[in-house]
Amino acid sequence: MHRGDLADLTAFVAVADELSFRAAAARVGVTPSALSHAIRHLEQRLGIRLLHRTTRSVALTDSGQRLLARLRPAIAQITGALEDLDQERRRPFGRLRIHASAGAAAAVIAPVWDRFLATYPDVHLELGVDDGPVDVVAEGFDAPIGIRERAPADMIAVRVTRPMKVAVVGAPSYFARRDAPRTPDDLSRHSCVQYRWGDSMFVWSFERRGKTRRISVRGPVTVNSSGLAIRAAIDGLGIAYTIEARIEAFVRSGQLIRVLEDWSPSYEGYFLYYSGRRQVPAALRALIDMIRIGRDPPNARSAIENPVAKGTKRDRRGR
Repeated sequence: MHRGDLADLTAFVAVADELSFRAAAARVGVTPSALSHAIRHLEQRLGIRLLHRTTRSVALTDSGQRLLARLRPAIAQITGALEDLDQERRRPFGRLRIHASAGAAAAVIAPVWDRFLATYPDVHLELGVDDGPVDVVAEGFDAPIGIRERAPADMIAVRVTRPMKVAVVGAPSYFARRDAPRTPDDLSRHSCVQYRWGDSMFVWSFERRGKTRRISVRGPVTVNSSGLAIRAAIDGLGIAYTIEARIEAFVRSGQLIRVLEDWSPSYEGYFLYYSGRRQVPAALRALIDMIRIGRDPPNARSAIENPVAKGTKRDRRGR
């Protein structure tokens, strides 16, 4: 088959169905003269007349009728296959892989995943929760959720939370032994829960009245999970640096005490990133439409990796 034959055959079927070049042209989306040219080109290629044409009417020749009988089911199958592909392009389906830190998963995905999956039952959501850095392309993720400072330079950012505030916390049992810090510099005399991000230690940032401080803390334990950092603080191992929304319940229950509130900065919150260089899958587009900022502020106190509060009974499976 030569290039253009399929288009010419499709044009022939349209004319044969409508028996009118004007009506067939409107159906195909071209001008009547372009359609007439396509039919003439097809007849020249085949060396046989397919249509009887006058200024007032169009009729099939015997050869045209035989060709139409063979073509119609084949064209219908091809058209159906292309329409199915177009539906797949527009209909959310298949596996959607999202990478997020524990805090981002709790703040962004957990509050909507039941509604998202109920709305799009043909989508399988795979959530990779890891507080450390990851090559999302190499690992096959469709999109990461993280803070702007760690965003890949070649990706489009979509805000998915409002700005968030930092919280510095410790357990009452810890502050019973040590005076609470009044300035960030006082942390040098305290045990702090250190946080490792990739191959480097996280530096605590503070701000007050335009003055900023960056403190490299020390302590008896290092974790790479924000949930474990909160757990360590609850257990009295030291002071932890985390997101305000993730510790509010523990502050209300008296398990944690906030310190350095007047030094605790805000940051932009979380963003979802996706490549602007390739087609965005329908499932990812649907998720973006559901979680992008503009909805109510997300509930960041989800159960994802939140530490179990003291006194909370675990079920028999050890959850």
